[in-house]
Amino acid sequence: MRLSKFDFHAPKTISEAIELLQSKGPDARLMAGGTDLLMKMKHGAVKPPCLISLKSVPGLNAIRFDESAGLTIGATALLSEVAEHPDILRHYPTVAQAARATANVQVRNMGTVVGNLCNASPAADNPPIHMAMRAVVLIEGPGGKRELPLDEFFRGPGVTALLPAEIVTGLRVPRMPVNAGTAYHSLSARGKLDCNAVGAAVMLTLKGKICEDVRLFISACGPTPLRGRKAEEMVRGKELTEEIAAKAGAEAAEESLPITDLRASADYRTEMVAVLTRRVLKEACQMALTSQPA
Repeated sequence: MRLSKFDFHAPKTISEAIELLQSKGPDARLMAGGTDLLMKMKHGAVKPPCLISLKSVPGLNAIRFDESAGLTIGATALLSEVAEHPDILRHYPTVAQAARATANVQVRNMGTVVGNLCNASPAADNPPIHMAMRAVVLIEGPGGKRELPLDEFFRGPGVTALLPAEIVTGLRVPRMPVNAGTAYHSLSARGKLDCNAVGAAVMLTLKGKICEDVRLFISACGPTPLRGRKAEEMVRGKELTEEIAAKAGAEAAEESLPITDLRASADYRTEMVAVLTRRVLKEACQMALTSQPA
């Protein structure tokens, strides 16, 4: 199917992009990598009269790491760049893993982490681990700049907390404590050619062998990535034994809200939530044990 006709703009500043969003109306669409948007346009799912590309805005493709502030990923930083960045590989290996797990090489060489977030798919690879790690979205709009925790950003499938003419300019991920561990796993029917059927991400911190804190998020089992709060309570304040991990997996399965669709049945998703929760908890615990001072 051929693309419908549209105007194309490549602003040089965020202010110019905001003004374009205001002047072109609510049907105008922002584009970073365009991997999701252009496919939707090709299949006639959306027909925006105007596309506003952020690729020409200087500095939006930056990836910066600071010992105190943590990691900042600009809005046009590519998935492939995040997956291979030395500071991310060293300090945020699970962030690199999630980027590397997204789709295929062609998509990763065009798509962006921030675009993956703004698409607001419940099955996306990148949101769960960033939510577990307390990431914050950096937003700029007619009312100025603001920051929003990522776990408050998603409102439903394809729906975010952005106000009219607001733009996500980047994502900031805090430093991990030395006694923390992270993990992410997902499953799909045809490897990474499909969207995820189910995924789980976690960050936990240990004191000795006791779990002091834990944040668990499940993808593709609800309208947004879901936090497994009851599963977290099964782990918090305890040593993560096989029995505790299994109980937490069962709780996470109970908390999930899966549906049956082309990618998987609700029963399969429920069962796999339990499996993946056990897996990510054990892997994150191992990372945390390894990172503790001798």
